[in-house]
Amino acid sequence: MNKYLLRGIIGTASGLALGMLGLYLMRGGFLGYKWILVFGVIVFGVGFLTIVYSLIRKIERKSLLDGRRKDPTDNDD
Repeated sequence: MNKYLLRGIIGTASGLALGMLGLYLMRGGFLGYKWILVFGVIVFGVGFLTIVYSLIRKIERKSLLDGRRKDPTDNDD
C-alpha cells in the first residue's frame, strides 16, 4: 500500500465520518452543522481523488516497467 492510497483511504473515511457527524448534529439542532457537512464533502472529495491518483500512478508505473522490459537494447545515445 503506497502513501497516496493510504492518505486517500484516511481522507475518504474522515469525510464520511464528518458527514455522519454533520447529519447527527443537524437532527440535534446545532446551528454549525452546515459547515461540518461542507468540510466533510471537501475532505471526502480530496480523499477519493487521492485514491484515483494512486491507481493511475500504479498503472503508469506498470506500463513503464513493461516498456523497459520489452526494449532493453533501445538507448537514446
